Amino acid sequence: MSDIIKHECGIALLHLKKPLSYYQNKYGTALYGINKMYLMMEKQHNRGQDGAGFASIKFDMPPGTRYISRVRSNDAQPIQTIFRKINKRIRQATKEDAELLSDAERLKRTVPFVGELLLGHVRYGTFGKNSLESVHPFLRQNNWKHRNLIVAGNFNMTNVNELFENLVDLGQHPKERADTITVMEKIGHFLDDAVAKIYKKLKEEGFTKAEASPHIAARLKMHKVLRKAAKNWDGGYAMAGLLGHGDAFVLRDPAGIRPAYFMENEEVIVVASERPVIQTVFNVTYESVQELTPGHALLMKKGGETEIKQIVEPLPKKACSFERIYFSRGSDAEIYNERKKLGSLIFPQVMLEIDNDLENTVFSYIPNTAETSFYGILGAAQTYVKKMLTDALTDKNNVDHKMLERLIKLQPRIEKVAIKDAKLRTFITEDSSRDDLVAHVYDVTYGVVKPTDNLVIIDDSIVRGTTLKKSILTMLDRLGPKKIVVVSSAPQIRYPDCYGIDMAKLQDFIAFQAALELHRDNGNQQDVLEAIYNRCKENEDQTEENHVKAFYDPFTDEQLSLKIAELLKGKNIDAEVAIIFQPIKALHQACPENLGDWYFSGDYPTPGGNRMVNRAFMNFFEGKVKRAY
Repeated sequence: MSDIIKHECGIALLHLKKPLSYYQNKYGTALYGINKMYLMMEKQHNRGQDGAGFASIKFDMPPGTRYISRVRSNDAQPIQTIFRKINKRIRQATKEDAELLSDAERLKRTVPFVGELLLGHVRYGTFGKNSLESVHPFLRQNNWKHRNLIVAGNFNMTNVNELFENLVDLGQHPKERADTITVMEKIGHFLDDAVAKIYKKLKEEGFTKAEASPHIAARLKMHKVLRKAAKNWDGGYAMAGLLGHGDAFVLRDPAGIRPAYFMENEEVIVVASERPVIQTVFNVTYESVQELTPGHALLMKKGGETEIKQIVEPLPKKACSFERIYFSRGSDAEIYNERKKLGSLIFPQVMLEIDNDLENTVFSYIPNTAETSFYGILGAAQTYVKKMLTDALTDKNNVDHKMLERLIKLQPRIEKVAIKDAKLRTFITEDSSRDDLVAHVYDVTYGVVKPTDNLVIIDDSIVRGTTLKKSILTMLDRLGPKKIVVVSSAPQIRYPDCYGIDMAKLQDFIAFQAALELHRDNGNQQDVLEAIYNRCKENEDQTEENHVKAFYDPFTDEQLSLKIAELLKGKNIDAEVAIIFQPIKALHQACPENLGDWYFSGDYPTPGGNRMVNRAFMNFFEGKVKRAY
């Protein structure tokens, strides 16, 4: 990755369908659920390093007994911190009572977190503060079991201000404008309303207040609550919720922007943001893990019954392709093959850039996340060589012995040319010193590249280009190649995100800077900027059109790529530098089920996306450094 990008979060939910004693007898521990949650959260560590949280609900606890537990951390190793705290409570209790671990029900009554319904969250903050208060799960407490609500999610809402005002109109007084708070309070409002209506009905039927409680739980229709709450949500989301009496839900946005997978058997219901997490932790097949349908909720009753209900009208599915390229775990069978396909599809462009000279070309990759795409390029190169040999053998009359011998020996040259030594730490504040250190983040393998060689490096994406310019190109140039070809398996990133990934400002993108320079070269930069700004300003609240597309329209992909290479090369690079980007058409071919390409195309899947990108351009023009939604 040329630049570190913060990403959306990950969720893990586990509903134990059997009493804890069942897991004690079968697996040897009543801590089965906690152990599985630890594994699921660690397996999604790629999604969250700013914080982590864990919550549990114990079923059928008597009044006066704590049945909800929550722990959160924003330490450097938050998942480990959380489970260290949980295990400390367990050790303390078992130290006083050595027989406790062998008695599941007594362990449940004695030790916090030992329950049947468990929710975990790993957080990678996209904006603002990284305080403990920002870490999920969030808890809305009430003395009525049914009104207790725990929420955690992987989401960003584009219309937080609107949602906030909705709450005010409902008579609430939200403590902040954060999307998590507004979402939770909206669900909480309609949950309270539903519980009150059911209780009123039960009272009319002759039930006492004490008798009503289990009947409220049985009659509560959570899908109706979610339909009312989610009516005007705009964003990408996969969110999970627990109710105090033991019901749970997972809801996915109508465009399928954020992922959610689930599996159910006779023992558990389990949900995670990534399929291989469930496969690995529970040792189940690929086929047994299902993807939650966009706009639908997986609803779980305390007794283990499940159903899937449509909550909002599904939109055309626009699951995030950038997530597939870079952020998701590559151990998913589909994702692995998609990333390989991305590499193979861009190989023809590579061949054009190196004038079909495989003999004098070295292939490598940076960083590790680009490894699978590298295999795709390598496979395509091997296929190309085999075809050359086959064609030569078919046409023996026109191929001499030396040519045939050369083709037989020809193999794509692969080398590990870069080694990451250390991360740059922020205690270096002086710019010149910082730049010098950045240039040494990577070290190289000397002697593997000749002065007559092309050096082809595949990267998963090029966003800002900062590390590429200040570190990677400088480092690669030390090897002394004739030409450096940087290959991005993703298309040019031109537009900001508003659904979870921290790419919020237009001016940060190297593609935007390249287009800016091309307009300057044409002598009409200011006129173009003012024209687009005026259109954005005149239609500030409209959501039908992305006016920023006009900024890129005059230029071809190739023109932008050439300018990006020019901007990134710098004065001290001796080698020729070329940069190749994946065409959007090829991206769709490689990831046919993840067609969310707004980063590259500007085609946002929800109305809030268009409103956000236009505001982002206005912020740039006005010199404002702030969030556009």
